[in-house]
Amino acid sequence: MTISPHVITALAPLPVLVPMLAAAATLVLGRRPRAQRIITLVALIGVLVVSGLLLFLADRDGTTAVQVGGWDSPIGITLVVDRLSAMMLVVSSIVLLAVMAYAVGQGIRDGSEDQPVSIFLPTYLALTAGISNAFLAGDLFNLYVGFEVLLAASFVLLTLGASADRVRAGVSYVMVSMVSSLIFLAGIAFAYAATGTLNLADMATRLDGIPSGTRTAIFGVLLVAFGIKAAVFPLSTWLPDSYPTAPAPVTAVFAGLLTKVGVYAIIRAHTLLFPEGELDNVLMVCGLLTMLVGILGAIAQSDIKRLLSFTLVSHIGYMVFGVALSTQSGLSGAIYYVAHHILVQTTLFLVVGLIERQAGSSSLRRLGGLAAASPVLAIVFLIPALNLGGIPPFSGFIGKVALLQAGSADASVLAWTLVAGGTVTSLLTLYVVARVWTKAFWRARADAPEGDLADVSPSALLDESEADIAFDDRADVGRIPAMMLIPTVALVAVGLAMTVFAGQIIQISDRAASDLQNRSIYIDAVLGGHPGGEAQEAPR
Repeated sequence: MTISPHVITALAPLPVLVPMLAAAATLVLGRRPRAQRIITLVALIGVLVVSGLLLFLADRDGTTAVQVGGWDSPIGITLVVDRLSAMMLVVSSIVLLAVMAYAVGQGIRDGSEDQPVSIFLPTYLALTAGISNAFLAGDLFNLYVGFEVLLAASFVLLTLGASADRVRAGVSYVMVSMVSSLIFLAGIAFAYAATGTLNLADMATRLDGIPSGTRTAIFGVLLVAFGIKAAVFPLSTWLPDSYPTAPAPVTAVFAGLLTKVGVYAIIRAHTLLFPEGELDNVLMVCGLLTMLVGILGAIAQSDIKRLLSFTLVSHIGYMVFGVALSTQSGLSGAIYYVAHHILVQTTLFLVVGLIERQAGSSSLRRLGGLAAASPVLAIVFLIPALNLGGIPPFSGFIGKVALLQAGSADASVLAWTLVAGGTVTSLLTLYVVARVWTKAFWRARADAPEGDLADVSPSALLDESEADIAFDDRADVGRIPAMMLIPTVALVAVGLAMTVFAGQIIQISDRAASDLQNRSIYIDAVLGGHPGGEAQEAPR
């Protein structure tokens, strides 16, 4: 089947446009929660379908650039669909849809003073639009706009319910994000002063004529901004204190996606704007420290949400490692690992939400006997936990092997050090998830130090109380709602599909890495002159 270029360019803006229009519609329908949910789910399904089509077309036809409003690059707003951005769109849309279905199943309801859900859905849709815009942005300022939409939406989602812990975490998160945004703005100003453009493709051509010291300085500023958003050590201390306080669906989507937007920005800037690799050694050292500090922090935790937040930081180090190698195999491994980690980390945080509902807590000091109480929950946790730990033949093992092979092929002392650090981190990750498995699922609850206590209303989506109750006095204990379990199982299945179809997915990531290494493909698609990849004008 042949699809005309005009259809392709009409599809490209939709992952941003559809959720924004849906957000406006859900705001108007704030007193009709059923209609809100239907609009949200339909919009997210639409984004998933469009993203799948964009990935198919990008993999078949190559990179396509869309000039919004008919303004030619490098003046106008450019959206760029290549294999990397399309792949990130597909994975993120799968996660966003699954988490929203989970949130609906967890019991979003309107009309309660303590449950401000009328703002939850439009804010979630705005978050979706910001993520999509960041992946499609063809200029630095549009990327900044995507980050700011993420910041505004994520602050609202993080503080819903207005408990003291959430407000405290939200303030900390916003302060860190504002610092990151200011640094990013400074980087944009420096880049514009040096090149006279904000269009990424045009900037890439002009940076070649800039002195190497100036290029390195600009890259360093942008790396600090992106490193904060990606939670790269030593810029990662904010994350474990911010994410665990949010409701399970919010924590899941934050953990799965927000840091990966920062990783995506690092990949794009490194390969397109600064391919000389001046700061590769710095990135390698930061990647190694991110792995080790993150996993050591996870070992020290007794709460599963904080534990998983530290493993999230730790595994960002693998992605930074792949980027810092500046090779096609390293980039391919990093891209595959980003997709794997988005799915697995999101799944695990959703499982923690199920644990809280079933057992009344996420603290290992209070948990026990879950394998007997809910065998289905045990299986749903075990599969992504083993995947995160890198047990063969799961996708986590495949991604780590790809990265370690790329590091071995580099053969430098620093690369071999990263290979050793990655291996140690993988083993420690397996130890961490095994500790959760043995204590929460196999130990008798009576043997837990605080096994007689539970949190108040752990199943509430947007409400939180800091008081404790007796474990036997919990309300609403019973079967896990099907609409919470089904999205979680679906994400487990998608994670397994990354193992079953690893060959095909790695082939796409290989082609995406090849495109990134040959940056003329991107430049010619945006600025014109590349056969089959001329910039197209979006419908007005």
